[in-house]
Amino acid sequence: MRTAYSVETVRAAERSLMARLAEGALMQRAAAGLAAACAQLLRRVYGSRVVLLVGSGDNGGDALYAGARLARRGAGVTAVLLAPERTHQGGLATLRAAGGTVVPGGPESVDAAEEPIRRADLVVDGIVGIGGKGGLRPDAARLAALVGQSRAAVVAVDLPSGVEADTGEVLGPAIRADLTVTFGTHKPALLIDPAREYAGSVRLVDIGLDLPGQAELEALQHADVAALLPLPQAESDKYRRGVVGIAAGSARYPGAAVLAVSGALRGGAGAVRYVGPAGAAVIARFPETLVSDTGPAKAGRVQAWVVGPGVGDDAATVAEVLAADVPVLVDADGLRLADRDTVRGRGAPTLMTPHAGEAAALLGVSREEVEGARLAAVRELAARYRATVLLKGSTTLVADAGGGPVLVNATGTPWLATAGSGDVLSGLSGSLLASGLSARDAAGVAAYLHGLAGRYAADGAPAVAHDVANAVPEAWRDVRG
Repeated sequence: MRTAYSVETVRAAERSLMARLAEGALMQRAAAGLAAACAQLLRRVYGSRVVLLVGSGDNGGDALYAGARLARRGAGVTAVLLAPERTHQGGLATLRAAGGTVVPGGPESVDAAEEPIRRADLVVDGIVGIGGKGGLRPDAARLAALVGQSRAAVVAVDLPSGVEADTGEVLGPAIRADLTVTFGTHKPALLIDPAREYAGSVRLVDIGLDLPGQAELEALQHADVAALLPLPQAESDKYRRGVVGIAAGSARYPGAAVLAVSGALRGGAGAVRYVGPAGAAVIARFPETLVSDTGPAKAGRVQAWVVGPGVGDDAATVAEVLAADVPVLVDADGLRLADRDTVRGRGAPTLMTPHAGEAAALLGVSREEVEGARLAAVRELAARYRATVLLKGSTTLVADAGGGPVLVNATGTPWLATAGSGDVLSGLSGSLLASGLSARDAAGVAAYLHGLAGRYAADGAPAVAHDVANAVPEAWRDVRG
């Protein structure tokens, strides 16, 4: 599992480690890993042109020491100092001793940096570290613009300058990196959009930090998902494997019911019960579905319900499902129709699956606010509704009402931004709920499989929602190896 820790936790771990090491040893570990990553990114080190953007913090020191290593291998290294009087002096002296050059400091340094950046093969961003807040200052923002116009590969030290380490917010201009070399652990900004898209590829360098057991974020990997997948046993039957109920669709939106059922059938539960006005469309496509027209309460036993996709204004069905004493997933129209106090008062788990627009409506803010501060939004929704919340998007986030690490998933693809894709995800998640997974685990596994399925279905070309559902078995097989 990939984990990310807060700035405060990382700082405490660094202080503890530095107290046990010789002075400067921790920075040398970081610089060694940074230099190695830079060297691998260059076609060749000897004769290459490298520009270091050096701020006043330890990131600047890391960049200077890494630059000295590259200079000793024959690279032409130029350091641009944003705060000459506060530059790491040991790193600066080491760079100069290795043959590196320095752009004079002060306001004129940005103008003087334009030509070296334009000609550079590689730019190393050491402007701001994990303690940076409030976006880039004017001189740094000008440098970020110059870097954006260059053809150089860009390597960020620990995280791209201008992003908020703990939240993933981007409050103004920021460096866009091709590679971020981060030390000790991932930082939340490297896993959460919008900051994640500024990081490029991420390489973790182990510097020996002793971190606590509970992280801020967790990202499932193949092995984690494989361990959670519900697999039938020798004595399993369709009821022991779990039955999921789908209350979805309407005369206007029968396709939502079909797509939710398609996702549920591929999620590992033993059977799917459908309740709603789209029964004919569902049974025509999926004859194995158990269709009922008597309402959720009389449809038969289920281990979990999915309610909301395409139900229109059918508040009565949403309320009837929420009254059930089993886990319930609420999506789409159901999010708008679900009474907050009813959700908060449920004894069984509730999983809500909004996209950014739906989350914004529930929180009473703009969509842009949700998209700019996704971590805060998913945590706030989970707390308000006392529910597990899966916030859909380029990075899917899953938060529990009781706090703890937020799950983050980035297996998806922009091709999943297509009508009905969320209905498939709802059915898939509900099926995993019915098979016995917790709301958090069901959401995390479903998001992971759904993302992979989207990639397989699209394969670089447009795909529609039913293609995604059909690709879920391939994702399942891939995860299991």
